Amino acid sequence: MISTLGRYKVISEIGQGAMGTVYKAVDPIIDRTVAIKTINLNLSRQELEEYEARFQQEIKAAGRLNHPNIVTIYDVGKTDQVAYMAMEFLEGQELKDIITSGKLLPSDQMVDIISQVADGLWFAHQQNIVHRDVKPSNIMVLRGGIAKITDFGIARLPNSAVKTMTGLILGSPRYMSPEQVIGKTIDARSDIFSLGVVLYEALTGVAPFDGDNVNAIMYATVNTTPVPPSHHNRNIPAMLDLIVAKAMAKTLDDRYQSVKELGDDLREVRRQMDHGRPATALKATSSPVAQRVSVPAPIPVPEKAVDTSTQPMPADAPPPKPVGDDTAAPLPLDKTFDSFDATLRLAAMTNQTEDFRDYITVTQKMRAYKGKIEPGSPLAIAAEAAAAASAAAAAAPPAPKPEVRLPNPDVSRPRAVPSGMVTQKTRIGGGGTSILAIGTIVVLFVLAVALAIALVLK
Repeated sequence: MISTLGRYKVISEIGQGAMGTVYKAVDPIIDRTVAIKTINLNLSRQELEEYEARFQQEIKAAGRLNHPNIVTIYDVGKTDQVAYMAMEFLEGQELKDIITSGKLLPSDQMVDIISQVADGLWFAHQQNIVHRDVKPSNIMVLRGGIAKITDFGIARLPNSAVKTMTGLILGSPRYMSPEQVIGKTIDARSDIFSLGVVLYEALTGVAPFDGDNVNAIMYATVNTTPVPPSHHNRNIPAMLDLIVAKAMAKTLDDRYQSVKELGDDLREVRRQMDHGRPATALKATSSPVAQRVSVPAPIPVPEKAVDTSTQPMPADAPPPKPVGDDTAAPLPLDKTFDSFDATLRLAAMTNQTEDFRDYITVTQKMRAYKGKIEPGSPLAIAAEAAAAASAAAAAAPPAPKPEVRLPNPDVSRPRAVPSGMVTQKTRIGGGGTSILAIGTIVVLFVLAVALAIALVLK
C-alpha cells in the first residue's frame, strides 16, 4: 500500500473497484480526514482513456455540486502511477450493505433517506447534471440518518465529452430505466426511475427487476410490472405503493416529471405516517379517484315550529333525505330520551297539566324515593292508579260543548245553536223583550195608583 498521495498521508485502504482503490487519508495542512479515490494508470491505452475520461467527468460534475446530500470534492491530483481525487470522508454504511444485511430499516426511516437523495438529485438536475447510475451502493447513510450521493463518474454534463463504444450501456442493469436499456436519449426522469427502484428494494429487500443474467434483467425492466411493495412487506403503507408505481412508470409522461415532486410526496407521506392519517396531498394519483357524493342541504325549519333544544341528534343518525323523498327512514330513539320529561313538555304545550297532575305527582315521588317499592304498598297502588288515570285521560274523547236552543219562528221545531254561534241579532232581540216587560209593569203600576186615588176622592 502506498503511504502518500501528493500532500495526503494515507492511513488505510477502504475498498477497491474496477477503476482503482479508495483510501482513507489525512490532509496534514488542515488536519482533515479525507477519502482519496484513485485511478490506476497501469492499464491498456483504451481502458486508460475511458477511465480517465470518466474520472475527469466525475471531478467536473461533483465540483459544480455543493449540497448537503452530495459528497463534497476537495482536491484533485496526479502522480506517475495514479490520478486521484480527495473528497469528503463519510463515516457510515452504503445503503446496499443495509439492504443485504437482512435487517431492513423501518419504512419511515427509509422514506427519510430516499427523500434526502431526491433533494440531492434535484440540486444536480438544476445544474443540468444527470447522475445516470443511482443505486444503493452509491448512497451513503451516515450517523443520524443523513444520506449522501456519491460517484458521479458517468454523470451526463451539458456538452459532455465522454466517449463510449457503440452499444456500450453505462449504468447498473437492475436500476437502469427502460430508456437506458433500449438506448434512447435520457434526461432527469431516468434518475427518477432508478430512485424508484432503489426505494422499492429498500422497503422490501427484493429487487423489482431481476433475472439469471443481464439480458433477463433488462427484459424485465422494459416489459414487466412488479407487484406493489406492500405485497412483500405488509407494514408498508398503501400510499407508498402509489409513489413507487409512479416513480417506476414505463413511459416518461406517466412518471414524476421532476424528482422534487417525488421528494415532496415522500415528505408528505412521512408527515402522515407520524400523525396516523391517510395522505391527501400526493401528486401520485395511480389509484382510481373516488366519486364525490353530493349531500343535500338541510331543509330550513321555522324558528318556533319545533323545539329541538332538549332533543339531541344521535351520532349514528342517518343523513337527511333529499327534498321530496317520502321514504325517509325513521330516526332511532336517542339513548338519553326521558319519557317523563317529554310528558311534562307535552302536557304544558297542550294545556293538559291538570289532567296529568296525579301522574306527575306520583312520578316525582317515585323518583325521589330511593328505596324498594313493595308490591301492594300504597306507593305502588298510587303509581298504578296514576298510570291508569293518565291512560284513561289520554284515551277519552273530548267532552262536547253545551248547546243553546232558541225558538225559530220560521221552523216548527226548535233548532240547536251552539253557544259560540249566537248571533248579534239574537242578543239584541232578547234585550228588547226585557224592556217591553218592564214598561208594561210600569204602566200597570201607574193605572193602579190612579185607580186608588179616584176611589179615595169619591
